[in-house]
Amino acid sequence: MLESVGALTGSPWIYAVVAASIVFDVFLPLLPSGLLVIMAATAAAAGSGATDAAADRMAHQVPDLLVLGACAALASVLGDLAAYRVAWRGGERLDRAIARSRRLSSAQERLGAALAKGGGALVVIARFAPAGRSVVSLGAGATHRAIREFLPWSLVAGVAWAAYSVGLGYFGGHWLGAGWLATGVSLLALFAAGTGAAYLVRRPRTP
Repeated sequence: MLESVGALTGSPWIYAVVAASIVFDVFLPLLPSGLLVIMAATAAAAGSGATDAAADRMAHQVPDLLVLGACAALASVLGDLAAYRVAWRGGERLDRAIARSRRLSSAQERLGAALAKGGGALVVIARFAPAGRSVVSLGAGATHRAIREFLPWSLVAGVAWAAYSVGLGYFGGHWLGAGWLATGVSLLALFAAGTGAAYLVRRPRTP
């Protein structure tokens, strides 16, 4: 796996690539940010399990888990804030686009109600759902929710997602080895969490 990832995994640039992918996938949800985090964490698992001299040298060429997690969480929050500000300044054109989408309108309504009641669990749950982060961040900005209502929950969501993704890659690498099997199983677990989160976000509210 390390050979496939190439020099990127053993370079400090891996942090920049991971961070950039996470920041921009709020606008382009198809970017493989989750995959990059899992692959980097799996590589870190391989390095931490080094026992001989050659493997020990490799351990110094793979990402540091704490730095990787911190980069992923910070990039997640920065991306959320970027989408929030874009939507805040979007004006009537963005409002019309949201009004034409039942999904965006529903999410916007639910987000507003959740934040108004002082609870932002929806922000955290949506971070795991496909495109949920985009919907929530744009919805918060479009409805001009106060930043103090949105930012703390964005921080919680970013840390939770980063910890979950890094943990999947790291423990998958430890249990299944630093190969494509570990990456595949970890991705399945990430998609499973996303499917569950999508269901919770779309579930109709009870009166």
